Amino acid sequence: MRSLKLIIQREYLARVRNKTFIVMTFLSPVILVGMFALIAYLSMLNSSEQHIIGLHDETGLFLKEFQDDENLQYLNFSDKSLDEAKKIVRENEYYGLIHIPSADNNYDLTGEVEFFGEESPGLGTVQNIEKIISNKLQRNELIQRGIDVDQIDSAKTSVDVEIQNFSGETTSKMANYLRMFFGGAAGYLLMMFIIIYGNMVMRSVIEEKTNRIIEIIVSSVKPIQLMLGKVIGTSLAGITQFTVWVILGGILYTIAGFYFGVDLINAQPGQIEVEQLNVPEVNQLVADVLNLPILSLIIYFLIYFLGGYFLYSAIYASIGAAVDSETDTQQFMLPVIIPLMLGIYIGFFAVIENPHGTVSTIFSMIPLTSPIVMLMRIPFGVPWWEISLSILILLCTNTAVVWLAAKIYRVGILMYGKKASYKEIYKWLKY
Repeated sequence: MRSLKLIIQREYLARVRNKTFIVMTFLSPVILVGMFALIAYLSMLNSSEQHIIGLHDETGLFLKEFQDDENLQYLNFSDKSLDEAKKIVRENEYYGLIHIPSADNNYDLTGEVEFFGEESPGLGTVQNIEKIISNKLQRNELIQRGIDVDQIDSAKTSVDVEIQNFSGETTSKMANYLRMFFGGAAGYLLMMFIIIYGNMVMRSVIEEKTNRIIEIIVSSVKPIQLMLGKVIGTSLAGITQFTVWVILGGILYTIAGFYFGVDLINAQPGQIEVEQLNVPEVNQLVADVLNLPILSLIIYFLIYFLGGYFLYSAIYASIGAAVDSETDTQQFMLPVIIPLMLGIYIGFFAVIENPHGTVSTIFSMIPLTSPIVMLMRIPFGVPWWEISLSILILLCTNTAVVWLAAKIYRVGILMYGKKASYKEIYKWLKY
């Protein structure tokens, strides 16, 4: 036990005292926040840029439909010929020209509207043009059929479904977005942590094996103690680095928001701004956040975080022991990366759509994917017995994988000059 403690201490101090580790610990949050600030700033500049679009409407029906806004300004060239309108738009370097030809009926226009421009317009611009023309044509068709459009407009209603469980607790659609955010962030964070620090464990083993230091170390400690010491020591260094990232990143985020006047959240497209919500919706949003089982999420995150990390780190350590250089690891990395990527894809495409479906449930039990998939499922509410069964399977698999990895590690760290194959590694398991 004392040997294991010394190895953990050595591995931890060797990592945190490394100049590259120290530099990247403090430099990474600066780069990341700076990148997001730059993206947000460029998005704000792009959204504030105004485009001028010419309008050549031969029908005369759509001149009042295209209204100027903050980003688009429409100029009417309907009194000129199409060639003249094109020439004016091209010479003045306008964004483009919308041409609506004359037609005998509404249906003839559906495939005849054209947009001329030096560059392809944005998808949002095209969709907006299509929506304006389609709505106008639809209203004209209804009027021609003798239907009172005003009565149809006045009859339109919107339904807001109130979501409750059988115990009477009220929630909202926003709660599902919150669960998706917490689950997705936890799963993605775990995957990135495994890949980054798992590779760090593997490189550490390869370095000591290449330098022949390992021959001296194994004369004093058992190989399994050495392997566990590397995994635990590296994980503690990783947690230290991640903690610094969170604290420093939060400080830099606040500085970037207040000092530079850049909103890193609302500047991103597709985000819902809190200002657009009314008071009851804001109150419900706050209630949804408070109703989330934050303590349970943290506890389960730590359990699956440690379980998943130790499982994959043992595999990474065994791979490092089986090869002589980092180049030789490529043949063994694919079986490690595939379950991680599969867990992420299952999480984002299956769990979010149906968190209690068959696919989500099965992959939350498979130990190679359960740390990611179950973390994404838990915010949606998972029966305690499913979580317990998943954790039990993960712990049992951890024990088995660490035992097998230790056998590979014991033989592999003393093997030199021979490229290991899957057949060779299988033989090591029998020693």
